[in-house]
Amino acid sequence: MILFDQRGCGRSLPLGCTDDNTTAHLVDDMEALRKYLGIPRWLVFGGSWGSTLALAYASTHASQVSGLILRGIFLARASELKWFIYQAGSFFPEVYERFVRPLGINERKNILSAYQRRLFSKDASVNIPAARSWNAYEASIMTLLPSDGPAPTPTPDEVLLARARVQLHYLIHDCFLQQHPLLETVKRLRSLSCQIIQGRYDMVCPPETAYTLHNAWPEASFTVVQDAGHSAMEVGIATALVAATEAFKTISS
Repeated sequence: MILFDQRGCGRSLPLGCTDDNTTAHLVDDMEALRKYLGIPRWLVFGGSWGSTLALAYASTHASQVSGLILRGIFLARASELKWFIYQAGSFFPEVYERFVRPLGINERKNILSAYQRRLFSKDASVNIPAARSWNAYEASIMTLLPSDGPAPTPTPDEVLLARARVQLHYLIHDCFLQQHPLLETVKRLRSLSCQIIQGRYDMVCPPETAYTLHNAWPEASFTVVQDAGHSAMEVGIATALVAATEAFKTISS
């Protein structure tokens, strides 16, 4: 199993850097990693933004892909961005109120731009509170039910800021996919084995997107987990992902 930190994230340096950081750059990085490790073909596994990146990679390097496992599908369409930024609050009004509270009334008409100004400010008294607010919003709508376990270890502010900056950078640029919408590339992938796994009550990436992908790729297996939201850590999602991975053991590389 090979895990990598994309540009600006995790242990990739500089942390939070958005220079030379586009979907095409990440696809090139993945292919360079495959070649460096000497892997002829590999199973590509990604959830949420990872599903976007997996599809972008496969559409460019289909001959190097033995199959895909995709979870919580995000295709970077305008309707999906509108849902996440403006409409999910219909189900989480108190969470959404906290998300937009730092913004002026007029700024709320363009939330991405308002957060961009704050997150990319050089003033830590501005960018750190914005990063905390940005990350808290998505974290609060990730699961079907709130966690009843112990509180997680707080994430360092510099990590929150890096994550928010990179995520905002991609969202405000439509994930750099305007010229090559992912649904238009699926026809090149339909000979590949694919497992699509989606939580029924996913409020980050609603099921309509996964269903649209499946309609464009009817040969793909499509599993809706009835008691789950967006997080891969929910029991139903995790179980389905393990089952999907096990199923690929029987597929020739």
